[in-house]
Amino acid sequence: MRLRSRSISWLLAPVLASVLTAQPAQPRRQAFTGLKLVDVTSGRIVDDGVLVVTDGRIEAAGPRSQVKVPAGAAAKALDGKYVVPGFISTHVHISDVQGLGPKAYTEANVRRQLGVFARYGVTSVWSLGGEQAPAVPLRDDRGNPSLTHARLHIAGDIVVGTTPDEARQMVARVAAAKPDIVKIRVDDNLGTAAKMTPEVYRAVIDEAHRRDLRVAAHVFYLDDAKGVLRAGADVIVHSVRDREIDDEFIALMKARDVPYCPTLTRDLSTFVYESRPAFFDDPFFVREADRAVVAQLLEPARQEAMRTSKSAQAYKAALAVAERNLAKASAAGLRVVLGTDAGPFPERFQGYFEHLEMEMMVKAGMTPLQVLRAATVDAARGMRMAEVGALTGGTWADFVVLDADPLRDIRHTRALHSVWIAGNQVARPGS
Repeated sequence: MRLRSRSISWLLAPVLASVLTAQPAQPRRQAFTGLKLVDVTSGRIVDDGVLVVTDGRIEAAGPRSQVKVPAGAAAKALDGKYVVPGFISTHVHISDVQGLGPKAYTEANVRRQLGVFARYGVTSVWSLGGEQAPAVPLRDDRGNPSLTHARLHIAGDIVVGTTPDEARQMVARVAAAKPDIVKIRVDDNLGTAAKMTPEVYRAVIDEAHRRDLRVAAHVFYLDDAKGVLRAGADVIVHSVRDREIDDEFIALMKARDVPYCPTLTRDLSTFVYESRPAFFDDPFFVREADRAVVAQLLEPARQEAMRTSKSAQAYKAALAVAERNLAKASAAGLRVVLGTDAGPFPERFQGYFEHLEMEMMVKAGMTPLQVLRAATVDAARGMRMAEVGALTGGTWADFVVLDADPLRDIRHTRALHSVWIAGNQVARPGS
């Protein structure tokens, strides 16, 4: 009988172990306390605020008098710090550069650059063109509760074509890779290249919509912007830069709540290195900047070439138009969203340019609150991202902790105390 009993016990041991291991895991709960919670919708600041995070998502947010800290939650005191949602850049490029080295469409390079964005507080990015197969797994991983780098959305190859049929075929090829959005360029590069014709971009937009894909349109000229809007474009990803936007453009944008992404730093980058830019001495820039790239930009011959470049000077004039149009767009109530076009060239510094862009948006006429909205809740709504952009129940706990009030001075976004993605703290530079 003793032998039979031992045999039964031995047989039951795996069953008992499986029952024990099948017990549901305890939720990971965190409580961030003592913070100043910035409401980017109203501009109100909640003093002595509390954020409760469960399994990487916001469970509750508000004043301590209304939000109870759960028993057993891991506590993190953020006494007196300002907390805003993580920043969203709706127009960047990820894999096109690797310092001064050749392009590197590798998982390691994608991961490295997503880490740079995260360390700058940019917790979600839209890479609008150029990403290859190695970026797809990292895009698909953006719902991982262990995430510590920026969430990635991709457009895949930019759609081109000289005929409507060619363009439709390319949309089909791009769609097969399951992108988050389709990108087109309707621009002649200051008269130096052929521009996509209305017949072709109408075919692209129609085919993309037929496949339930939105279309982001790169434009320069007002007439082209109106044309792609009439055709159904879903996002305008650069400023109108040839002349002042008018009532018709504003009406077309408002009719479908199309986001307007000004990318002021894109045009700045075409001429600012004709001399040493002031931001080269900003410690917030220096901590991540590639020294070899900076050294190249300081070469006298390169600076002289930029000073005498017709295109650089043309884009300098275009930037002034873009700034006036941004002020008019914001005053008219268009949905302005943050984006920089950082990344296709090494001199467009990813992460830092998002903060420089916000500063330029304020100088153009927006308020710090409007810019914070453009970088968070408006970017999320404009790009149809339901799970980020705000610190409300159910959203991912992507947030930035600041040492100073960004509503008083937008440059305080650079006073980074810490960055959190899905409730995970992003490692500091060099750590």
